[in-house]
Amino acid sequence: MSALLKNSQNGHLPASARIPAIARPFVSDRAMKTLDLVEKFVEEECIPADAVFQRQIGETTEERFSSHPSVLEDLKSKAKKLGLWNLFLPKNHFKEGAGFSNLEYGLMAEYLGKSMTASEATNCAAPDTGNMEVLAKYGNEAQKRKWLDPLLSGDIRSAFLMTEPQVASSDATNIELLIQRDGNDYVLNGEKWWSSGAGDPRCKIYIVLGKTDPYNKEKYKQQSVILVPHDTPGITIHRMLSVLGYDDAPHGHGHISFNNVRVPASNMVLGEGRGFEIIQGRLGPGRIHHAMRSVGAAEKALEWFLARLNDPSKTPFGEQLHKHGIMLDRIARSRIEIDAARLMVLNAAIKIDESNAKGALKEIAEVKVLVPTMNLTIIDRAIQAYGGAGVCQDTPLAYMYALGRTMRLVDGPDEVHILQLGKNENKRGPAHLARIDAQIKKGEELLKQYGIKIKDPLQLNRVSGNSSKL
Repeated sequence: MSALLKNSQNGHLPASARIPAIARPFVSDRAMKTLDLVEKFVEEECIPADAVFQRQIGETTEERFSSHPSVLEDLKSKAKKLGLWNLFLPKNHFKEGAGFSNLEYGLMAEYLGKSMTASEATNCAAPDTGNMEVLAKYGNEAQKRKWLDPLLSGDIRSAFLMTEPQVASSDATNIELLIQRDGNDYVLNGEKWWSSGAGDPRCKIYIVLGKTDPYNKEKYKQQSVILVPHDTPGITIHRMLSVLGYDDAPHGHGHISFNNVRVPASNMVLGEGRGFEIIQGRLGPGRIHHAMRSVGAAEKALEWFLARLNDPSKTPFGEQLHKHGIMLDRIARSRIEIDAARLMVLNAAIKIDESNAKGALKEIAEVKVLVPTMNLTIIDRAIQAYGGAGVCQDTPLAYMYALGRTMRLVDGPDEVHILQLGKNENKRGPAHLARIDAQIKKGEELLKQYGIKIKDPLQLNRVSGNSSKL
């Protein structure tokens, strides 16, 4: 057995054997076999190749954003031969994918989240996954053939342009980029930023959210989604934004302006005023994909944490770190928190499979809030164990933390989801008030029936504010 796969004191326990019992009935034999292939591919091929990828990018900004590391193409060839390609498109909703459910892909995506190359190597990298879902679900045949096919083949990459620098984009109704009809064309004017993937030399298409009808009284019908080729005249990429100092080259996060950018009217997706519908259809699955990968990142951080605790060369105060009780406490808590988060993610995936993303809004919002915080907590504990090595480039932990921190912002910040969850949960309040009040009232009646008197009337205070007169 390869030491690269060893994951327990008794050798290797395959991924299919570690599927939580509650999820196992929903996983096909084919998916179990593929899951084991994904684990082996990530652990033995992708994670070692991450070091090559980092060095092939180059050092200068110009090099980093014009590079296409050859190791990626080698990994993609291996993935295709193994059948590990386009795993993300759920079988219940799309014919273009590999035929797995959201749950089955969720188990696989956890492993992809352990490597910086694995997602792209299997053509399951954001933002392309969400963009392919948009084209597959909402695009017409011409749009699919021109853009979806090369994306599915991994020949090109894409970017999703929604967020804007001058407005609070956590509320998508605030966006200002104008999309105006002019004859057989649409003309775009405005700015976008955090346009992930726009720096990649292989990025050929932008999926852009803008306003075609800014004065429509129905604010959710003001927006539209349009396809914009990256080399259309009038587009300027001003800079790539860093994430806590990391530039995420070669893909990057672009700050882009549109100055009278003209595209054919046929590039409109689904029709004017359908933008909000499209982005909600896109972001729901995207949120669950992020959560799946974040569980894998947390698992990787715990593995690094455990490795540090058992390094015989590290003996603070004369003992290895695993001899210090505080470290074992952190390990135990990390194990509990990862396992709990995984179950919540798998539950959300099952709910999406049973209905769709719209039918699983609560579950998606829950994992969108819980999982990134859990991930950051585990990574932070691992960083603390490594000390100075944890915050520099000698371990992957600092970069993992930077990526993990963005997860509390992307696809809607925590506050938006928490507010909506709170509002929806509070709608149950009147029903609970009525039920508890009725239970107390019936209790009073039973007390009378059994001839029991209560000396202290406060013992039967009603939730509604009434006090018993018994």
